[in-house]
Amino acid sequence: MRIDVNAFVGHYPFRPVPGGSPGALLEAMDRNGIEQAWISHLAAIFWKDPAEGNQVLYRIADSEPRFRPVPSVSLELPDWDRSLREAAERGAPCVRADPTRSGMGAGSGPMLDLVHACGEAGLPLLLAVRLEDVRQRHPGDRATDLDPASLRALVRTHPAARLIVTHADRETIEQVHFGSTPGEAARILWDVSWIWGPPEDHLELLLGTVGIERFVFGTGMPLRIAENSVAKLDLLELTPADRERIESGNLTAFGIR
Repeated sequence: MRIDVNAFVGHYPFRPVPGGSPGALLEAMDRNGIEQAWISHLAAIFWKDPAEGNQVLYRIADSEPRFRPVPSVSLELPDWDRSLREAAERGAPCVRADPTRSGMGAGSGPMLDLVHACGEAGLPLLLAVRLEDVRQRHPGDRATDLDPASLRALVRTHPAARLIVTHADRETIEQVHFGSTPGEAARILWDVSWIWGPPEDHLELLLGTVGIERFVFGTGMPLRIAENSVAKLDLLELTPADRERIESGNLTAFGIR
């Protein structure tokens, strides 16, 4: 089973992005053999209160079993813990937070509180290092990339904290993984959407050094082309068992059902 942990529905605030409707995502999933996609609401990531976007995700997931909702938690709201409780009640695989988009530091007090709460609730937290390369980023998008030091600090916040990090490159992954204890590193999964494949072969190198058990399949669609992530795996000499680990098995081992 191929599970995409990194997909979006909705409109992007800074430029037209076709393919963000549920129907278009399903078509892309069919083309690329993706059985299930975890969806975030692309516009709600930038809203002070993402509640409306979260409800859209729940409705979409209720009507289409191939989608699973990844609701956003806004730390600017005093009752952000309500989003966390609702996600757990609705069986969301994880929740997401994008602190730098609200100007909040990734290592701020509220962010550490969220990671602690996620650890207590048994919910992984999904974080995107970036959504677009800084070279193409709109001037109105002032968000900075999540830095390795902040990611290391977050996973140390609670002994049961689990992170799923998307859009990370080789440098970020190496700095976090090798700067963490083995126990901390084991509580982080990285999606493959931003890691270079051939000819640079960053992905092949990371699978050998960081460990194949630390990686999951993600596309970033519609901001990124889904076929890229599939092609990177196709070009590696992976055994069927190892490929299955990346595409779904590592999520199961991470405690996600």
